[in-house]
Amino acid sequence: MSRLLVPLGYMYCALAVLRRTFYQRNRRACVRIPVPVVIVGNVTVGGTGKTPLVLWLAGVLREAGWHPGIVSRGYGGRGRGGRVVTAGSDAGVVGDEALLLARRGGVPVVVDRTRARGAERLVALGCDVVVADDGLQHYRLCRDIEIGVLDGERRFGNAACLPAGPLREPLRRWAGLDFRVTQGAAGPGEWSMRLMGGTACNLVSGAVRPLAGLGRVHAVAGIGNPGRFFASLRAQGLEVVAHPFADHHNYTKADLQFSDDAPVVMTEKDAVKCARFGRAHWWYVPVDAAVDAALAGRILARLNQIKEQHGQTAT
Repeated sequence: MSRLLVPLGYMYCALAVLRRTFYQRNRRACVRIPVPVVIVGNVTVGGTGKTPLVLWLAGVLREAGWHPGIVSRGYGGRGRGGRVVTAGSDAGVVGDEALLLARRGGVPVVVDRTRARGAERLVALGCDVVVADDGLQHYRLCRDIEIGVLDGERRFGNAACLPAGPLREPLRRWAGLDFRVTQGAAGPGEWSMRLMGGTACNLVSGAVRPLAGLGRVHAVAGIGNPGRFFASLRAQGLEVVAHPFADHHNYTKADLQFSDDAPVVMTEKDAVKCARFGRAHWWYVPVDAAVDAALAGRILARLNQIKEQHGQTAT
């Protein structure tokens, strides 16, 4: 880390604290919708497994009788204004993560750069609880529960704020969250999460096969932490030729033209952007979050308390 960035990091932290304090002291500045809001987000930059956790939470809520909806900024999409995301939406318009959530979540998904407006739209669609994807620092939307996700390997890095380090907010913000979920080894007061993915799905045919039998592969990852994806493939016994890209990279067919015809393996988030020009030897790896069942019980208990306070009934 350059010493020149240290003052900028302090300034970033100070502005983050001031912004949060403003919304805490001026409740009218944030929009309160008539249903509970659950925030899932990061205090650090980079991939943490947030999207699989959002999908897990949506499933937990559905099974408990709630009608959840997901609101996202639609990062990486070029669309303006709010819109409902469907399985057939264009990732270039709505964003790759939002499209993945719509295809896998089984719940309404709305993208809107004004998340409060997007949350209101979900209520109009009949949702009785809103999950805000990557909304931890979006204080304009009032929240009832905050869930943070952390990479257990990198954790907080040098514990400095951007651009001097990986923190979006001061380190103490992590300790103040309602629930803290760590991908990998969890620390005190944290819940551990593992990502499970042992199969490969073909981008063209949809065929499914064991991942371990692919042998030597070109591994493609345009996510926050590509190295974790490559390591997971090696753990399956694959010989990996790694091709990291920037998070939310907008792929072209030329990006995936390699010197041989070895299988190309990518993340599911990458696949939603590459399927339109996919080839028969391209595969993606769907993953699911494995989280302690006790966490689901704790979240549902908190929501039931909030429901009683709101005078709301989950059907």
